[in-house]
Amino acid sequence: MERIAIIGAGKIGSMIAELLVRSGDYAVTVIDRSEAALERLETAAAVTKVAADIKQGDTLRKILEGKYAVLSAAPYHATRLIAEAAKSAGAHYLDLTEDVASTRAVKQLATGARTAFIPQCGLAPGFITIVASDLASHFDELQDVRMRVGALPKFPSNALNYNLTWSTDGVINEYCEPCEAIVNGQLRETQALEELEEFSLDGVLYEAFNTSGGLGTLCETLAGKVRNLNYRTIRYPGHAAIMKALLNDLRLRDRRELLRDILENAVPITLQDVVIIFVTVSGMRGGQLVQESYANKVYAAPVGGRIRSAIQITTAGGVCAALDLLREGYLPQSGLIKQEEIALPAFLANRFGRVYAMPALAASDAA
Repeated sequence: MERIAIIGAGKIGSMIAELLVRSGDYAVTVIDRSEAALERLETAAAVTKVAADIKQGDTLRKILEGKYAVLSAAPYHATRLIAEAAKSAGAHYLDLTEDVASTRAVKQLATGARTAFIPQCGLAPGFITIVASDLASHFDELQDVRMRVGALPKFPSNALNYNLTWSTDGVINEYCEPCEAIVNGQLRETQALEELEEFSLDGVLYEAFNTSGGLGTLCETLAGKVRNLNYRTIRYPGHAAIMKALLNDLRLRDRRELLRDILENAVPITLQDVVIIFVTVSGMRGGQLVQESYANKVYAAPVGGRIRSAIQITTAGGVCAALDLLREGYLPQSGLIKQEEIALPAFLANRFGRVYAMPALAASDAA
């Protein structure tokens, strides 16, 4: 049985702990600075709870000594600190961050590491990257790769057409930070909330717009191989216009803590959500211009005797699958491992990755 540390006792950390412990192959320690958060941990599975401020000295390194791996479900600004402690303690490192700067720091730490560093193991980046890479491999010559993901309320009921389904800090960060894209073969930096588009899926109208971090390392991997590569977040129509007014006209992008307080006090959390994954790749194959698409919707489902949101299921399923594949020897045991190095068939065949292949059934089975 492998000993695993999870940093963060929130909804995602709880879900990761639930999946890993109930698999029977992992002993889990959950670490959070808040004793109240640890008491509220949403799992009945047997876990060790440690209240600790990971910013204090070498506290985290000492906790991680002897652990097989550490999985970060903490805010993106704690990423580097956790990755440094993992390297020092000799533990494998996995995270869920979408933050570009944090991922660059992890990549630097992975150089010469004796253990594996696998950043961006969630939904986007994460599973979306694995899907896009798989589709891209079907072509002789790539032209366009378009990646779209959204975690949306199943029953929108406010002007934003949105409910909080995951980290508020993470949402604000991806709405504010610069975005990466490849445009006409050139790596570009684009602005968040721009390049608005609308599309319909299963008869429902959505909008999508640039947000930061969703491409993961694909720009680097596909540089010189694709004409256009971009990532956009899916929302219901009207959301982008309101967020632009808040961030730009009211200048709340310069007061992110205030914006977080406003959103968390005015926008309800929901477990009744749907995760939408939509990837389209076009290019040449056998002398013909061909397009392939992947579309999937994952809904909230019962896991461990309670309803879990779709974003909990998909995010936790992604990082747990990466950990499982590492443990099984499918992935390299040291250095940086990119999401696009994980084969889609292997991921979907994994007991945790199956939440994407058969959402409701797999989520229940994982319990």
